[in-house]
Amino acid sequence: MSLVLPVVQITAKTLPEAWEKSVLETWEHGARIATQYDKPGDPVSRDAICVIAVTDPFAEPRIHRAFPGGIVELEAYRQEVVEGIHDHWVDPEAGKWEYTYHERLAAYSVPGLSTPIDQVEYMINALSEAPHTRRAQAITWKPWEDAGIHDPACLQRIWCRIFDDELVMNVHMRSNDAYKAAFMNMYAFTDLQRMVADEVSKRLGRTINVGQYTHIADSYHIYGAYFDEFEGFLNTLKARTFDERTYCTEDVQDITDEAREQIAKSLSAEAVSGRKGL
Repeated sequence: MSLVLPVVQITAKTLPEAWEKSVLETWEHGARIATQYDKPGDPVSRDAICVIAVTDPFAEPRIHRAFPGGIVELEAYRQEVVEGIHDHWVDPEAGKWEYTYHERLAAYSVPGLSTPIDQVEYMINALSEAPHTRRAQAITWKPWEDAGIHDPACLQRIWCRIFDDELVMNVHMRSNDAYKAAFMNMYAFTDLQRMVADEVSKRLGRTINVGQYTHIADSYHIYGAYFDEFEGFLNTLKARTFDERTYCTEDVQDITDEAREQIAKSLSAEAVSGRKGL
């Protein structure tokens, strides 16, 4: 009996290799199904359950050149997830964002509870007290808010555990745009993994390294709306070697440093104008 929704399972050492393989497998084997975002005439998407295991998420090369976006956008998104630089954009009653991942993870509000819950701090504390604990997790879903909204959070849960002084992180997504979003998601989530490992190291007084990262998506999809653009991605894979398709962190360090300055200036301008920047 064949699967109605195929399962894509990838294991790779580096982040760009894992992402690239996952996208190709989804393109080749994904089920054909319509989505709620399709416009008239759009081809149906290709969709799969996806499990991506990255054995050494900070091994180089760490960046895929062909992900849709640039280094500035990648760094801004990393800061948004790990540092919460865009949490002040959350104000659905004013027509602004309904959430950020950082806001849900670090300031999870519950009706009737006066103080938001810092779930990241909870994970760090739990791992520091018992590194082998299976209880270090954080969630984003709020059924009293998210059921029926236009754009509910794709990230659902993060789970961490320490094995032989390596911090393992599993991330669960209800929905994940394989081509346009997944690489940036994984890049930022692994940096959150690094941050948690660093904080636990300080509290334990020994080095906890970043270990295996596993990215699990219930719906890992390539939208029909951008199939023409995706053909360009496929052609890039045929025309260039893996080294030509990736960056090591140091290759783009100057650009990243400039991006950080640009992001800081944008945030300063936002504080004055109240308008959304980068």
